[in-house]
Amino acid sequence: MDPLQEGGDGARVRRRPALSPSRAGDFRTCPLLYRYRAVDRIPERPGHAQLRGTLVHAVLEGLYALPPLDRTPAAAAALVGPAWVDLVIAWPGIADALFGPRPTDEEPAEGGSQRYGFADWLASTYELVEAYFALEDPRAVTADSVELLVESDLGGGLVLRGVVDRVDVLPDGGLRVVDYKTGRAPHEFGEASAMFQLKFYALALLHERGVVPGELRLLYLSSGEWLSYAPDRGELERFTRILAALWEAIREAGRTGEFLARRGSACRFCAHKAICPEWGGTPPPYPGWPEADPGTERAADGA
Repeated sequence: MDPLQEGGDGARVRRRPALSPSRAGDFRTCPLLYRYRAVDRIPERPGHAQLRGTLVHAVLEGLYALPPLDRTPAAAAALVGPAWVDLVIAWPGIADALFGPRPTDEEPAEGGSQRYGFADWLASTYELVEAYFALEDPRAVTADSVELLVESDLGGGLVLRGVVDRVDVLPDGGLRVVDYKTGRAPHEFGEASAMFQLKFYALALLHERGVVPGELRLLYLSSGEWLSYAPDRGELERFTRILAALWEAIREAGRTGEFLARRGSACRFCAHKAICPEWGGTPPPYPGWPEADPGTERAADGA
């Protein structure tokens, strides 16, 4: 959820609260994590894996901007350097933070993550980009959209918002939703979580275009695996009810400010343990639910 958006004059305007796959996952994992990310909007520095994933996505986005016959492994590799420069500009200081000398008083990262050299990290990025070509031939793909922002109002105050890695046009004219993962293929529970994200996008596309995507495809670059699933309209309609119930739980927490912390395996990677009551911390004062101003909202949406 991003309640703030740049207006046409550069001013920050409030947007209506929306549900994204990431924030839905946060709330299901830990409501307090959702609050910190979606309501308080506490900044988090990306880690090595997150930054690498962002870089790989940027490279593949650039690859699909090329004419189909030019989408070669060499062309993709040539995009890594410029994409890295763009990330450094977008995140000032990120290179020093992740690859510079560790301060003497800095504690080791949670989860056994290590501070490793830039050369090794960049080499692993090239490896993932190369691995992509073992999963599909981009020269044979008809991409309708890349890094597509979808926003759909399902009614009852529920707005879906997210960015789809790629939407393809299938030979029969149908649509395929594709998502790149730079981690390994998950076990059964993780697979269900990943498909939750793709069903979310499929539902948004159904409402935007009136078409049920013919295929949902997950590409796991690290392990060289892919998963495919064909949803149907009835399933997506049932999924709508699941999201509506989740959104109502979020809105209720928003009204009361009671975003409860939930201890679990994800805690070891959490950036907010110092202000989590499950770990002896104290949350900051609740800033209130970020409702949009109706007049500003219409202006931001071009209404």
